[in-house]
Amino acid sequence: MPSLLSTVEILAAADWRARQSAHERRVRAWTDPHQARAARGERHPVYDFLFAYYAFRPAWLRRWHPGPDVALVAAPEFLRWEEYRAVPMSDRRDAVMVEPATLPPHRRAFLAWLRDLLTAMQTRPAFYGCFGLHEWAMVYRQTPEERRHTAWPLRFGEGEIARIVEGSAICCTHFDAFRFFTPPARPLNRLQPTRPDAHQLEQRGCLHANMDLYKWAFKLAPFTPAELIADCFELARDIRAVDMRASPYDLRALGFEAIAIETPAGRAEYETHQREFAQRGEPLRARLIALAERLLRNSLPEVAVVVPTTTFRDEAVGNDRRYPPDPH
Repeated sequence: MPSLLSTVEILAAADWRARQSAHERRVRAWTDPHQARAARGERHPVYDFLFAYYAFRPAWLRRWHPGPDVALVAAPEFLRWEEYRAVPMSDRRDAVMVEPATLPPHRRAFLAWLRDLLTAMQTRPAFYGCFGLHEWAMVYRQTPEERRHTAWPLRFGEGEIARIVEGSAICCTHFDAFRFFTPPARPLNRLQPTRPDAHQLEQRGCLHANMDLYKWAFKLAPFTPAELIADCFELARDIRAVDMRASPYDLRALGFEAIAIETPAGRAEYETHQREFAQRGEPLRARLIALAERLLRNSLPEVAVVVPTTTFRDEAVGNDRRYPPDPH
């Protein structure tokens, strides 16, 4: 049985319940509208993605967990998760906390893989020259029936979309975007990413790589502090809106004005958003790296975990912005 060390934060029942309630209030602003639309049978081309593609249920997003090295007083209900353990306290109060030693070998292997991926992204120069063309490559040469969002019109006809795609330098570094390119669009991408390439290609300027911080956060639940999962979801939600505004779909009826990446002004606007999202992702990535390192130590800490600080740098200055950095 783990023993409670002096570096562990102890939360009285009133304190952890207040944090739990605050988290649920925050998250329900996102989950309640989604569930109301689902109950009415309505689809949303922007926000459904956050629950369908990432497949983390609204009820799971609302759950609060404190993360490692936090003891909850009078919280026996948390023992229904196998990752929690009761811990002894000197004043004989009952407390529980999540125990990293419960991680099975396959999850520890994933943790090491994820830590190395996120660390590589921290040091790799960001690339800001893709201009969201991945969304255009996903409808390139498709028939109306083949499109993902068949209920929504495109801003241009098929011929004009083909002209824009064929006349642009497509340089997508993110496999989980590239794999949705239409077959005729794939050869037009400068890179041909595969999943094993992630450690060599993932970079902080990519909208989808920053959205995926949410995926990495919830994949570590219940070890991830719920506030970190919510912070990553909030970033992913903001990115998703820009991602679809820059797509060829016309979503003005939903209040999403287009970012016209087919024009110089639109590309400049898209790059501005890219840089903002990259900067917002920096501290979240650092927190995830720190969490992975903490969990890989596999026992209660002798010293507190310190989240490393990072400074966002404008690596695009002096780089060739037309193409991503060479993967080798």
